[in-house]
Order: sequence, then structure tokens, then C-alpha cells
Amino acid sequence: MNLFRTKSIERSLADAQEPGHSLKRTLSTWDLMIMGIAVAVGAGIFSVGAKAAADYAGPAVTVSFVLAAITCALAIMCYAEFATAIPVTGSAYVFTYATVGELLAWIIGWNLILELLMAASVIAKYWGVYLSNFLQAVNINVPSNFAIGGVHVYWGPLIVVAAFTVVLVIGTKLSARINNVFTMIKIGIVIFVIVVGFFYVKAENYLPFVPSSQPSPLTDVAWQHQPFISLLTGGEPAMYGFAGIISGAALVFFAFIGFDVVATSAEEVKNPSQTLPRGIFAGLAVVTVLYILVTLAVTGMVSYKDLAAQADPSLSTAFALVGADWAVVIISLGSLIGLTTVIMVLLMGLARVTMAMSRDGLLPRGLSRTSDKHATPARTQIMCGALVAILAGFTPVELLSEMINIGTLSAFVMVSIGIMVLRHKRPDLKPAFRVPFGPVIPTLSALLCIYLMFNLATLTWVFFAIWLAVGLVFYFSYGHWNSRLHREEAAGLATSVPQNLR
Repeated sequence: MNLFRTKSIERSLADAQEPGHSLKRTLSTWDLMIMGIAVAVGAGIFSVGAKAAADYAGPAVTVSFVLAAITCALAIMCYAEFATAIPVTGSAYVFTYATVGELLAWIIGWNLILELLMAASVIAKYWGVYLSNFLQAVNINVPSNFAIGGVHVYWGPLIVVAAFTVVLVIGTKLSARINNVFTMIKIGIVIFVIVVGFFYVKAENYLPFVPSSQPSPLTDVAWQHQPFISLLTGGEPAMYGFAGIISGAALVFFAFIGFDVVATSAEEVKNPSQTLPRGIFAGLAVVTVLYILVTLAVTGMVSYKDLAAQADPSLSTAFALVGADWAVVIISLGSLIGLTTVIMVLLMGLARVTMAMSRDGLLPRGLSRTSDKHATPARTQIMCGALVAILAGFTPVELLSEMINIGTLSAFVMVSIGIMVLRHKRPDLKPAFRVPFGPVIPTLSALLCIYLMFNLATLTWVFFAIWLAVGLVFYFSYGHWNSRLHREEAAGLATSVPQNLR
């Protein structure tokens, strides 16, 4: 069993041109930049910074965001080099297949499916909740769910997932135009909230900027909720101080997960050698600035101690504490619009990764078929939409939200390592973008991502191990034997054996 056979770059490029299994190049630098912003700026921009400030880092949460952004930027550099060298759909899965082999490529592809499936489902679930909250804020009382035979059905996710599945089936360019409109609206709302928030800022709320370290409430909770690194080392979980800043970075890293999804669109980008790096890095820069400004506003409006006293702190909490209750309606609308575009981009990414694995035979080949009329993977997009709708509409999928982070970080680690392997195996390649400083940045990226992974909850690692076990069972029972490379190797071996020995 050749578990580490690699797929050549030339073969990946040729497969992307296969009739009935190819995509149109319609996206521009602007489309990619907006796509990155769309998937990273969701409802979390109004909540994750406040939560990280209250429970982990205090005012130094801005440092947590900078560290998370730097970690993401290092990994995204590796993505950009790969994507300009292999501009096909599939992102980290394709890059891993070209460098370290089929088994690890399967694991990364399986993890990407985990990341995108969980992210789309969790965010679709929250979209329904935010829709209900917004309607209540404008005095329209409609519950986010209703019971049918003892099963709670969340109607919001079913509507939004169905709508965007149809849009994505019709065409990538149409979805990009809709995405651009929604994203510009939500950026406007975020900027409005930031500007208004700074009118309530008091300098004393930033002091102490780095609060003294103290034992975390997690010290007395069950092992499964403690950071994995604490369980391994026997160290006590801490909040605030340096440890708090790092834990905050692990939490807010969720804000930057969307940029690996942008890389899955490489096959649909015009002039990818220039468009991909520009679009990805421009989007990351805008997102980082927006998140830092929001956290500066929220920690300047009220003391982090006041936020920590709240059950579920958010930007709405800060406005309520300073008496600006009217802002809740604006923030609810911003959250709703923010999540809308996130769902669409994640649904697209999920279908593209599935399509790439299907092309190679690791998943059923029919899933890579594109429609003659729209040149999109219609049947796969519909299947992905149906699965996301079921998870979001009928299950408590939000309990698995940390699975999104660990799936993303594992892909980041493999891509960072893969760049060094690619350079060693193919020194003849001259991609338009190349990560500077030799192996330093890829190595640093891999180490930082591994460290953030170990700061996730222990229970997340348990679920991750179960997911990997299920994936390996599927690979060894189906994927390995139906791999196009395996079948070609088997056919070549059969023809090389003399007839009388067959």
C-alpha cells in the first residue's frame, strides 16, 4: 500500500481542465479581498473581542488580536505561495497531496470538511438566533425555533442556507456580487459602531493594560474544559497576564479562519499569480484593523472587570453599561448581515474541497461533476447545503464550535510544512509569490499554530481524535482503493506482469 504517493503539480493543473469537472475563472482581486472580509467579519466582531477581554486578556486583548493576525499572516503567506504555484480548487488538501502524500492529504481534506461543515452549520444556527433577536429589538416577537414532536426546529438556518445554496449553484460571479453588496453594508455598520463607541471611551478603562495574572475559574472545572496544554503539563489555567494574552489569541483566532477558504477559490480567479496574494493580504489587513478598533472601543468604553461580571459579554453589553441601549438594534442588524455573507463563503468552500477530493477519487467521482449551464458543482453544492441545513436546523451543533479552530489550525500546520517540502522537491518552480526568509516563516507558522492548537479545550481534542478515526476508516475502506493514482498504479502493474503469471 503506497500511502504517501504524491500527485504532481502538472497532473493537478491538467485535472482542473477536465471537461465536466472544471470551473470558470471569473473572480478579481476585489472579489477575493471582499470574500476574505466577508468570511472573517461576522457577528463575532461584536462579541469575541469583549469575551476575550473579560475572561482572558483585559485591555491587552488588542495584543491577542495582533498575535492571532500575525499567526494567520504567516500561514497565509504559505497558502499564497502554494496557490500561485498550484492555482486549482482544494486549498490545503491539494497542496498536501503534491508534497507529503495521499494519506496526509486525505487527513487534511477530511479536516477541512470538518472545519467548513462545522463553521457553516454553527454560523447558520446563530444567524437564526440573531434574526430572532433583531426582530425582537424592533418589537416583532418571533421565536428562533419551534417544537415538532419534541424536536426543536430552527427555521432561520433552513431559509438562509437554502437561499445561498441556490445562488451558489447559479454561479460564482453572481454570488460574488451579492457578497460584495452585503459586505460593504456590514463594514459600514461596523465603522459606525466603532466611531460612536469612541465617544464613550475613558482612558482610565485601559489601565492596567495587562492585568496581573490570576487563577482561572477553569481551575475547578472538569478536565475536558481545560486547555489541553494545561492537562498535559499539569499547569494551572490562568487568566490575564501573559498566559491570558495567549489564551485570548487562541480564542480570537476564530476571527481569522476564513482566509484559508479564500484559497479554495484559486481555480476561479483571473490571473491567480497576482490576484491571489493581493486579494488575500488586503482582506487580512482590513479585518485586522477592524477587529483592533472594535476591541479598543469596547475596552475603552467600560472596564474589563465590568465586562467579566456579565454572563455573556459583547459590544452590546458595553453600550448598555454606558446607557446607549439604542445601539443594540444597530449591532443586532450588523450581526445579522455579518453572518449572512459568512455562511455563503463557507458553503462555497465546503463544496470546492469536496469537489477536489472527488476529482482524485478519494470521494465518489460524481461529486466533482460541474453543470454544463453554470459551470458550478451543482449536485455537490446542493448536498453540502442540505447537510448544513440539517445540522443547523435540527441539532445542537453549536456545542462543537471549537472543532472549527482545530480543523483550521491543523491545515495551517500542514501547509506551512508543505512549503518547505515543495521547495526541496521542486526547486525548478518559480511561483509569483514566495514566502521570504527561507524556511524561517514556514517553521514559525507551524510552531505557532501547534501552540494555539494545544491551548484549545481538551474535549475538543477528544472530538478531533474521533473525527480523525472515522476519516481513517473511510479512507482505508473506500478512498485508498478508489484513488485515481492507486487505480493507475494497479493498472500499470498489471500490464507489466507477463500474461502467464497473471
